[in-house]
Amino acid sequence: FPRISPHGPARGRLRPLLMNETVLLARAGPVATLTLNRPDALNVLDEAMVDALIPAAADVAADSGIRVLVVQGAGKHFMAGGDIRTFARESSRPPDERQRSFQRLVERVHVAVETLARMPQPVVARVQGAVAGFGLSLMNACDLAIASDDAYFAAGYRQIGITPDGGGTWSLPRIVGQRRALGILLRGERFGAADALAMGLVNRVVPLAELDVAVEAVARALADGPHEALSATKRLLRDSLDRTLSGQLQAEAVSFGRLSATDDFVEGVASFLEKRPPRFSR
Repeated sequence: FPRISPHGPARGRLRPLLMNETVLLARAGPVATLTLNRPDALNVLDEAMVDALIPAAADVAADSGIRVLVVQGAGKHFMAGGDIRTFARESSRPPDERQRSFQRLVERVHVAVETLARMPQPVVARVQGAVAGFGLSLMNACDLAIASDDAYFAAGYRQIGITPDGGGTWSLPRIVGQRRALGILLRGERFGAADALAMGLVNRVVPLAELDVAVEAVARALADGPHEALSATKRLLRDSLDRTLSGQLQAEAVSFGRLSATDDFVEGVASFLEKRPPRFSR
């Protein structure tokens, strides 16, 4: 399970799919790794990164050979939010122009966020260092999050007099609850990995030296699993809050019936009865 090194693409089995100045996308077997690649700027989001994130996410979603996507930041940080220097340059423009410009920018990056949430593959965030602003929203758009013990989190929006983006006001209350989400967004205070774990914002916290091993284990378990069932489970969970109980029960029945007709179901049942590890389709 090689991953993208913070210093550039790893060698060996890692096959680059897409590379530019701000985003690296590579594949090692069934696992793709998307790296935010502005380490000297704490991987903050700028227009070039927006331009790269959209096709990168779309490429993964469309590739049936990819079973898992890992999202990470190059260097010591995941992502520290938006590029404030870009914001400062834009602030000299007339208010109406500024409004149109920023709305278009946010609408564009939201395409990538929605693609991550809706793609059939499970998405695992590998987070360390700063996870702030849009970086927090991006992590929350992923399905699972594994954090190092040096990770720290902050909304950061109130400090510059703006509201959240990246689906932050949608995902955060669904993960941690309305009251905690309001506290995180309205107070804007920084908190550490232990607090993030306690409130369910991340799935696991490990020492920094063990982060790659922990992410590898999760990605490998997902990649080796029954991919149709995992994709359907992700879809059921993502859609559940928009349905009534009756609607969700019917969706579960349809999904269960459809998956029972697959070879993976037959293999899973047989392996359980034979007390051996399942060999799901690749």
